[in-house]
Amino acid sequence: MAEQAGAKRTSMTTVVAASAAGTAFEWYDFFLFVPLATIMSKTFFAGLDDSTAFIFALGAFAVGFAFRPIGALIFGRIGDRIGRKATFLATMSLMGLSTFAIGLLPSYATAGIIAPWLFLALRILQGLALGGEWGGAAIYIVEHVDDDKRGRTAAWLGGSAAFGLGGALLMVLIARSIVGEANFNAWGWRLPFLFSLALLAISMWIRLKLHESPAFQKLKDEGTRSEKPFAESFTQWKNLKTVLISLFAILIAQGSVWYAVFFYASTFIEKTVKVAPATVNWVMLVVVALSVPMYIGFGYLSDKIGRKPVMIGGMILFCVALFPGFHQLTQAGSPALAEASRNAPVVVTADPANCSFQFDPVGKAQFRTSCDIAKSSLAAAGVSYDNAAGPAGSAAVIKVGDAVVEAPRGEALAPADLAKLKAGFAKELGAVLSKAGYPAKADPATTSPVMLLVWLIVFAIAATALYGPQAAALVELFPTKIRYTAMSLPYHIGTGWVGGFLPATVFAIVAATGDIYAGLWYPFGFTAVAIVCALLFLPETNGKDLDA
Repeated sequence: MAEQAGAKRTSMTTVVAASAAGTAFEWYDFFLFVPLATIMSKTFFAGLDDSTAFIFALGAFAVGFAFRPIGALIFGRIGDRIGRKATFLATMSLMGLSTFAIGLLPSYATAGIIAPWLFLALRILQGLALGGEWGGAAIYIVEHVDDDKRGRTAAWLGGSAAFGLGGALLMVLIARSIVGEANFNAWGWRLPFLFSLALLAISMWIRLKLHESPAFQKLKDEGTRSEKPFAESFTQWKNLKTVLISLFAILIAQGSVWYAVFFYASTFIEKTVKVAPATVNWVMLVVVALSVPMYIGFGYLSDKIGRKPVMIGGMILFCVALFPGFHQLTQAGSPALAEASRNAPVVVTADPANCSFQFDPVGKAQFRTSCDIAKSSLAAAGVSYDNAAGPAGSAAVIKVGDAVVEAPRGEALAPADLAKLKAGFAKELGAVLSKAGYPAKADPATTSPVMLLVWLIVFAIAATALYGPQAAALVELFPTKIRYTAMSLPYHIGTGWVGGFLPATVFAIVAATGDIYAGLWYPFGFTAVAIVCALLFLPETNGKDLDA
């Protein structure tokens, strides 16, 4: 009996280690974009001004997420028809090779317009691969583990996401320190991508040791696999209702909370508050490391008191802390920026008819009007402003304290000339802002990494309380024979679309309203909807028989 128990523990350890390690590797590949967004924008979208290039880079980030639901459908069907293990290996290979290829891509300066298109194509392949990964890993673990340990065991997948993001941040820091900042910006950013080939080999070796999950093997042996997993998942009301509940009660919040905390917060601190990138990376690395035991702890708690109260608690904490927390991130990161906003308020006076909502997830719009140039320049500079209506057809005017600057018009210009115009105006506006007390960069002497860390930990508690029990809860919601397909699609709609489009949408809201915090209503709104839906419709699944 002791030998059997030991074998079972060893087997379960292998299952969790292989699933979590492979998922961590795929998240590492996908998350490399986060600390490198600014460099990516300059490397692959160098034909544009800095502000527009960054919007395009956010669009490239979103494109990968946009294709995740398609990957979920493709690989979900494979997982429900052929098996969990084969799907694991296919998604991992596609992700690893795509990431490695990004490290070999030519820059815009070398290859011109083909460079961003190749970059977007590889981001799409990454999105497809990730669409089939997380659901399969969650299912594989939960279908192996004892009923009373599902939450704490499957929570390792949350930790694996943290390891993936942490590994990406750490590799960027190591490469930066080895080659120096100038070389890193020029070519050293490729090293973390190229390193993924070694991680792919290790992850494949680990996962090749796995066998098929017992739940799926039982279906296969009995000949009861679903012949039409799409139809059963999405045309039968009993299953479709579960898909919708999982989407609106859990996953739209997951996309909002997790990506606001671990993606947008770092972008906000670096791009808006202008804290040094190395400082942001170190702070985020500490937060990610501290989050690992939080996932496991909240998964364990969900085994004791249920999935539902733990996840709802995380959502509520996020909503309560969101706005005051981001104000404190500004104060901790750049007190001078917070002070300048109070002492020298900025007002944009423009013809409302010439002001666009600057949402551009696919990177095609150019935002040429005087109003759009004024607002995107201020948003990129991290400056809040008020809006005032100007005469019809008039150029936008920016008032900074007592100074006034008129934004140029770019409607008739070629793309290259438009880029030069925007870059020149950004420099002119920067001088005016600087004179009014707005810092071009946060002063390291006044930045408080400790306070940044404190507030990010508060957000991390909220995110891990939601994510820790989530894998077990989702697997328990769906029947075995359609579990991969039915669970993966809502997961990647919630995290892929709601989460993936968060940075671009938030930037557009900030540019439209002039309030650097207004974009936070996007994750707040989705999370608030999820709280209501969870309270009303989400069943408690802790301890549910997976074969029922």
